[in-house]
Amino acid sequence: MDADNLTKQIEEVEALSSIYGEDWTTESEVTRSYNIKIKENDHEVILYVTMPLEYPGQAPPKYELSAPWMDRKEKEKLHQSLDEVYLENIGETVIYQWVEKIREKLLQIKPKEIKKINNNIQVEEILDLSELVINCPEITHGEVIVDRKSSFQGHAAEVHTIDDVNAVLAKLKQNKKILNATHNMYAYRIERSTDKGVSILQDCDDDGEAHAGGRMLHLLQILDQKNTLVVVSRWYGGIQLGPDRFRHINNATRQVIQQAGLLKK
Repeated sequence: MDADNLTKQIEEVEALSSIYGEDWTTESEVTRSYNIKIKENDHEVILYVTMPLEYPGQAPPKYELSAPWMDRKEKEKLHQSLDEVYLENIGETVIYQWVEKIREKLLQIKPKEIKKINNNIQVEEILDLSELVINCPEITHGEVIVDRKSSFQGHAAEVHTIDDVNAVLAKLKQNKKILNATHNMYAYRIERSTDKGVSILQDCDDDGEAHAGGRMLHLLQILDQKNTLVVVSRWYGGIQLGPDRFRHINNATRQVIQQAGLLKK
């Protein structure tokens, strides 16, 4: 590691630990991995960061965001904001600026102002997904549940990193039927080993079906699932199902986890 980078990393960790107190957690001194909890307006985001050898002089920190309540569009905007902060501060430490940018975004959220995603604009097809070769964990496809012309199908995979999650989601979208589903909601929980023990990285996405992702994540928590990703596709049949849709989503989630051999794994 470059001596100047190491010095700046040590100084940054000391400063952040002092500023954020109990909201700052050291996950691993060996890999220089940390997380910071940012909470404003009853919303919480956890920023996971790892400082590579090249940071801050030649590269940014690696980061992941956990915010199960936030929809996909808002997460994309937040990622873009953090990337812009780095580009404005290349060569300098940026984690404090990232945390405060996240805080700024949370403070801008007004009660009940979380917007739903336009279900008709699910994927920007800049390229033909079907032509990509995607290496990802094995995916199990569950049985289809049909009720009043609406269909629900679960898909599950064992995942150990965010890259695994993204690869599975991309692989599923290569199937045009799944890609064109009315909703593709998902939830995952990943076990992370740190110097202080084990932590869980978890998140979910409603994909326009309000509260569905959160309910799926809650089920994974109840089942104490680890290293598990579940996606439930719904094809709307034109008849509103009311609360029954959540029962079908939960059943599809549990059924495909069991079929994949991941239940209580």
